[in-house]
Amino acid sequence: MTILVTGATGFIGRHVCATLTSQQHHVVALLRDPTTQLPALKQQIRQLGGDEHALSAVKGDLDETSLGLQGPLPALSAIVHLGARFAWQLAMAEARRTNVAGSLAVAELARQQQCRLVFISGFMLENHAHLARLGIDTQPGGKTEWPSVYTRAGGYEASKLEAAIRVREFARQHQLDMVEIQPATVSGHSQRGELDPQQPLYQLIANLHTGRLAMIPGSQRHWLPLVCVDGLAELIALACVDPQAPARLLALDPNTPSLGGLLQHCAAALGRKPPRHYMPIPLLRGLLRLPGLPRLMNTWPEALHFIQTTRFDTRASSDYMKQHGLVHPDTDEVLTLCVQHFLCCTQREH
Repeated sequence: MTILVTGATGFIGRHVCATLTSQQHHVVALLRDPTTQLPALKQQIRQLGGDEHALSAVKGDLDETSLGLQGPLPALSAIVHLGARFAWQLAMAEARRTNVAGSLAVAELARQQQCRLVFISGFMLENHAHLARLGIDTQPGGKTEWPSVYTRAGGYEASKLEAAIRVREFARQHQLDMVEIQPATVSGHSQRGELDPQQPLYQLIANLHTGRLAMIPGSQRHWLPLVCVDGLAELIALACVDPQAPARLLALDPNTPSLGGLLQHCAAALGRKPPRHYMPIPLLRGLLRLPGLPRLMNTWPEALHFIQTTRFDTRASSDYMKQHGLVHPDTDEVLTLCVQHFLCCTQREH
């Protein structure tokens, strides 16, 4: 099978490429600059246990019309859409150009290729109360005042939500074969603990290490759902090839501890005292409106939406994973490995 991957150079994308190529699929990475990016990506794929010889690239950009593609592509069996623009306080126009228009361009390419689209959205699409608070209508043809949603949620989250809903509608209208995977916050590799510095869990560990996390956001009921990166990559790879894959898969480990429990475990692995007291989310959000405080605390108001009390029904996804021999690893063990990886990275920097 030949599978196109957007966002191939990202943390999840590298693992997806490694998993697919190790399964003897040919992967075509959509890259802005294949000449400089492809050699580095091949090296990373090799280090992750993939087959670098099964990886090639095509020049393209989510920000350009029709993805900026020039010339014909090989016949594709599937497209994995991971690419996105990520930043806190992202301007609406910028977020929409990459994350919404870019996603629709990828969906159009899948329609033209008559291949499966494996679309990576996010677990917050299953938090229906949160969507209602934001004013999002998820029904087909629903009316949503998106500028208001961007004001409430911030550019990154709003654009990811809008992209998912608009791509769902596109798939429905064009009878596109699509599997939507909704990952939780990504943790490190279940065997090596490898964790990208851009990931929220890495930033939480860093805040514990530096003493910037004096209180636990939320309450005893709040949590930050996790999924390990290699398990997510395996699920995405399976969704590419399984003709019976469900239309949606929630990639979330229901055994993720509460945020307080997570921080306590990570603090112990760091040799630090964990925070004991809680700060209500509304109070913390208000404090983070003060100029300069988000950067000082290494915490952004938009990130607080992902810390919540909602629990999710993962039975269908868990049953599907079990059918194919996929299981969530022990969360505490993964967290310990993530902390060890963080400490190794910190020592190398010094």
